Amino acid sequence: MNNILYSLAISSLILPFSSCATQEEYYTKHLKFPEGITFDQKIDMASRLVPTPQQFEWQKMELTAFLHFGINTFTGREWGDGKEDPALFNPTELDAEQWVRTLKDAGFKMVIITAKHHDGFCLWPTKTTKHSVESSPWKDGKGDVVKELRQACDKYGMKFGVYLSPWDRNAECYGDSPAYNKFFIEQLTELLTNYGEVHEVWFDGANGEGPNGKKQVYDWDAFYSTIRTLQPKAVTAIMGDDVRWVGNEKGIGRETEWSATVLTPGVYARAAENNKALGVYGKAEDLGGRDILAKAKELFWYPSEVDVSIRPGWFYHKNQDSKVKSLKHLTDIYFQSVGYNSVLLLNIPPDTRGLINEADVSRLKDFRAYLDEAFADNKVIDGNKLWKAAQGQQKEYVIKDNSEINVVMLQEDISKGQRVEEVDVEVFTDGAWKTVAQGTTIGYKRMFRFPAVKAEKMRVTIKASRNIANICNVAAYYANPLSDDAANQEWNNLPRESWKVVSNSPLVIDLGKKVSLSAFTYAPAKAEAKPDMAFKYSFSVSSDGKNWKTLKKDSEFSNIMNNPIPQTVSIEGADGIKFIRLDAVSVNGTPSVVNINEIGVSVKK
Repeated sequence: MNNILYSLAISSLILPFSSCATQEEYYTKHLKFPEGITFDQKIDMASRLVPTPQQFEWQKMELTAFLHFGINTFTGREWGDGKEDPALFNPTELDAEQWVRTLKDAGFKMVIITAKHHDGFCLWPTKTTKHSVESSPWKDGKGDVVKELRQACDKYGMKFGVYLSPWDRNAECYGDSPAYNKFFIEQLTELLTNYGEVHEVWFDGANGEGPNGKKQVYDWDAFYSTIRTLQPKAVTAIMGDDVRWVGNEKGIGRETEWSATVLTPGVYARAAENNKALGVYGKAEDLGGRDILAKAKELFWYPSEVDVSIRPGWFYHKNQDSKVKSLKHLTDIYFQSVGYNSVLLLNIPPDTRGLINEADVSRLKDFRAYLDEAFADNKVIDGNKLWKAAQGQQKEYVIKDNSEINVVMLQEDISKGQRVEEVDVEVFTDGAWKTVAQGTTIGYKRMFRFPAVKAEKMRVTIKASRNIANICNVAAYYANPLSDDAANQEWNNLPRESWKVVSNSPLVIDLGKKVSLSAFTYAPAKAEAKPDMAFKYSFSVSSDGKNWKTLKKDSEFSNIMNNPIPQTVSIEGADGIKFIRLDAVSVNGTPSVVNINEIGVSVKK
């Protein structure tokens, strides 16, 4: 009976899209395991799951760019509340060609624009709302940021994507689910109809209550039907079923990263039930190993995208010009994203002029120059010949004479599936074999870094694999080690030795002496998100601990759950104060727990 079921499953397979395909047959994007098959049969089927042509082309881009630009650029906020005056949007030198030219020179292959963020302000003249560039003084209300970017992408041969926030804090119909879903589809239709080919549509799952006090229920099926109808070649990301969020905004992927994953995309109605049954979620460490595969009923080709900003925040803030990530930090991110079988989506936010800031441009140039130098000379001879490796098989590669290496790159031909489960890399040095790297998955690209070693030859062993592994590239390089020259980002300049906690809930601190403050900072411990971390807050000051003045009321640490970095809030009217008070609740509305070491202050000098 098992063999009959397995034969029926195989009969439903389709030929792969790769021009170099063998006679094997493959599943594209999704497979459902027939009941009653053996575990070995399940493993064999899993090995034949492959990406769609669009997913394959997406993976090969490796570097894509996010452009967070909008009303927040001019208010200094990360999340707007939808009440902003459109007149604030007025870039003086907006130059989309400068954006695209800068990114192309840095090696990026696609640009995604925040056509609308949570504040609801639209960067194109939409018919759905007046909360857009049409109501701004920029170009006398006749401007269209999306159009200018589209034209620049055409000129420089860059792929083009759009981010349209489902959450809209300006729309009056938000919370009236049917009405807002119609409104949203109208906006989506404009973007997917009037701006040529769109290569990626990026949605997050941001969600909230509308003016009517009701939480919006999104009609994801209708949203994706619209995309498939208008832009059938676009990949859908994060809240889509083509590209998966890695699970953090730090730029760090998993060392074991399965593109063939048991995680059911969240937009499917069955997602919650399936994922709960398997005990998996977006941030889980194991999304495709044998133990969890044994329990799975379905498998999806659902590769990882790693998103991170080049700055602490996602939108431009002048006070972060000195806090652009160092070259070492960016390089570490590259090796832990692209080098971990993911695509890196790096955010580079244009400034208030409408230009990518000089600090970011300089860092991108350094980044590109470093990568070009690091990968200019492959030390492996004939490493790009396809090796069809059985489990346990090893292969030796000749290394160029007098070579020193500290990076090894391995690649699978993912048009034939992702199959490697464990791999070892050794080099022959000083008359003996030495292990320099051990890992699990490879996928499209896996890079290992290790202390530099002189190598005469290299040996790769496929210790575990699902069926025959198709190793299409084995390479080795020497990348100059980097030191971190990042500027000191201290966010507290009043020593805590004199501080005293007066109350924990709300958090009241006696600073020990009277000072004048220009800002305070909330910095979640270890930059880790916690269920009880502060989200909405009020901040007050006092000279005597009895009479309080509230400087910030009903404010929020925007996006702190996904990007738990220090958030500095400028304040006025905090002269001669000795006490500070933070009244805060978590994203769930429960009292937050804030430690004294998570609070900092900036004393006026």
